[in-house]
Amino acid sequence: MTTTHDVLIVGAGHAGAQCAIALRQGGFTKSVAMITEEADYPYERPPLSKEYLTKHKSFERILIRQPGFWDERDIGVLLNQRVTRVDPGAKTVTTEDGDTIGYGTLVWATGGAARRLSCDGSDLVGVHGIRTRADVDRLEAELPTAHRVVVVGGGYIGLEAAAALSKFGKDVTVLEALDRVLARVAGKELSRFFEAEHRAHGVDVRLGVGVDRLIGGSGRVTGVQLADSSMLPADMVIVGIGIVPAVQPLIAAGAAGGNGVAVDDQCRTTLPDIYAVGDCALHSNDYADGASIRVESVQNATDQANVAAKTIMGTGHPYDAVPWFWSTQYDLKLQTVGLSTGFDTAVTRGDPATRSFSIVYLKRGRVIALDCVNMIKDYVQGRKLVTARAEIDPAQLANPGVPLKDMVPAA
Repeated sequence: MTTTHDVLIVGAGHAGAQCAIALRQGGFTKSVAMITEEADYPYERPPLSKEYLTKHKSFERILIRQPGFWDERDIGVLLNQRVTRVDPGAKTVTTEDGDTIGYGTLVWATGGAARRLSCDGSDLVGVHGIRTRADVDRLEAELPTAHRVVVVGGGYIGLEAAAALSKFGKDVTVLEALDRVLARVAGKELSRFFEAEHRAHGVDVRLGVGVDRLIGGSGRVTGVQLADSSMLPADMVIVGIGIVPAVQPLIAAGAAGGNGVAVDDQCRTTLPDIYAVGDCALHSNDYADGASIRVESVQNATDQANVAAKTIMGTGHPYDAVPWFWSTQYDLKLQTVGLSTGFDTAVTRGDPATRSFSIVYLKRGRVIALDCVNMIKDYVQGRKLVTARAEIDPAQLANPGVPLKDMVPAA
């Protein structure tokens, strides 16, 4: 006998959990259930490479809600079940164990899996991604005997992991294939700042370096062979090279997409009564000049979940939220608002040598994004400049003595 839910949410990360919460908060009284391949109730993902890895927060402290919350609101949480097939005609999903679950409306909130290295040795013991609690728990169990750690990837996850492990006294090397860290998300000045910070903390940052293969002994990683044939000894390798959106069952069922599943401005896929939200949702974004992109952030997951929930309840509105992100490395808090892709001008506010400054990005004279390092006021006030697409004189932006909020009327 097939169990059926009025709303079935596949995935229990930020997007899935928020969608269930928003439905109940909006007065939705029909049946709601989340299904996840993980063994844990919904929890926050950003702390995995930060506070959870460094043991500054226990797992209980990163739960999105305590387990009893879901029972109190009559939201089913189906653990350890991976959806492998979607039948839009029958309105059912099938799990890896062969169980069939029916739905009235399906919300796809699966995020993605950590991208693996494609070279030999990627399956050796001691090679880790950081995407789930189980990933970090396995990594932590090996830390006492791991002294030399190689981090592949100079994005947020890789740099956060490097910062955390350097605090543990590990010998950390970061390998980035491009000519600077954070190359896909920030300008050169911010990249150089973080490279210098990591090197000042003893991290060996190597740029323009490719990985040829991982070397092992008795099934465990012992080294990394680079593209130039040089060798780095390693007791542990952490791979932080992005995610692969987990959308194959939807694409196989006929949904439009590719690098994610395509959705409209109310998070509807091209399949009837099926929505997609969060990291896996490929959507047209006004802050990227209308390009179809995926935004991997808590903000995007939460806001899209709210849009989908309201649309399901008949009160939907287009998704138009400004993207924002954050990263914590050492005692530095980087806060980003907007998308700097395609910028043609970068204006620095403050002195990077003080470790408290902002970079304002403009495109065709308009403010499109800010990177703020230990500058909370600029981050908060700069949001209005981004949403207004403000045209501000770069010389004025560069003056840290003039608050950004005073520039908003000029937008």
